[in-house]
Amino acid sequence: MLIPIRCFSCGKVIAGSWLEYLELIKIGFSEGESLDALRMNRYCCRRMLLSHVDIIEKLLNYNLL
Repeated sequence: MLIPIRCFSCGKVIAGSWLEYLELIKIGFSEGESLDALRMNRYCCRRMLLSHVDIIEKLLNYNLL
């Protein structure tokens, strides 16, 4: 759903890097290059950004009423 604020393993703040990560991907950087540019060196933080699936747009289509 929403990107977690902090890494589950080390506690580093990663939510602020999500939009920058998406912009770098759109420009044409690979996943590894964009994470290097964002200075995500720990594999646990890299895992958090790489494995995140943004499904909020799909959930907004459903109405409770």
